[in-house]
Amino acid sequence: MTAPTLSGPKLRSRFALWSRRDQPGLIRQFGLQILCLLVLFTVLFPIVWVVSLSLDPLNRSRPLGLNIIPPGATLEAYAQVLRQPTNNPITFLELTFNSLKIALGTSLISVGIGVSAAYAFSRLNFRGRQVLMIAILGVLMLPAVATLVPLFVLLNSVRVDLPIVGDFNLRQSLLGVGLAIVSGLLPFAIWNLKGYLDTIPRDLEEAAAVDGASVNQTFLQIILPLAVPALAVTAFLGFIAGWTEFYFTSTFLSGNVKDHTLALALNAMVGQFSSTPWSLFSAFAILFAVPPAIVYFIVQRWITSGLAIGGVKG
Repeated sequence: MTAPTLSGPKLRSRFALWSRRDQPGLIRQFGLQILCLLVLFTVLFPIVWVVSLSLDPLNRSRPLGLNIIPPGATLEAYAQVLRQPTNNPITFLELTFNSLKIALGTSLISVGIGVSAAYAFSRLNFRGRQVLMIAILGVLMLPAVATLVPLFVLLNSVRVDLPIVGDFNLRQSLLGVGLAIVSGLLPFAIWNLKGYLDTIPRDLEEAAAVDGASVNQTFLQIILPLAVPALAVTAFLGFIAGWTEFYFTSTFLSGNVKDHTLALALNAMVGQFSSTPWSLFSAFAILFAVPPAIVYFIVQRWITSGLAIGGVKG
């Protein structure tokens, strides 16, 4: 017994019917592809321009046009930035080390304290819990610059005379800057992590308690591994906040050149009286963006799921 076949007219009519039915889907798919290409062009165009400027050997004071590969392209701007990016007597590696200390320190501290507080808010019922959560949300809504003056006065009042360091002012140190940044990161870390911890079933903790696990064992061995996506997102955003921090560092570290960060050095290259060539500025900007990109590629597999689930519940 042979399978039925379609003759020429029937096949053409069937194909025409299928084409009419699928035409809206093809048009929609084509429109989405065009939209994605426009977004890609919008995102990549400034990056390509900055890379092109960093390779320009003419050291122009202002950009005159776009050449993807300028004539006589050279890496001299990168070499000069790595030697000494500004007129201040501090190298690029020293600036990078200071920025890393602030970014990594604030990220780890905010996540460490934030996940502990978030677990308490998510699992424990205590007096004043709702009031504290509303207070944290209120602090989260404040812009960071609004806390600049009170933090300046508070940290500036901490002065001690240490045997080796000598007169130490907390405000004029990377430690003081880090504490100021952590005060702004903690409300976000607590709120974001609490929303994620609320999605973890309590049955897992109850089963662990039946098996004889203590509260600390349950938190360290069950909750934290399940909360890795949210921890990665919170840590990465904290790293970005510390890496790009400018308000606190520019205000607190005035005159303390040895503790300057990459953000301060990059800002020193622009201004009314600055004659920094665009090639140097562009090379510095690209090198400034490399560490956050590396950190993102390391934690990107957790960031996707963490952004999708975190903050689901209040």
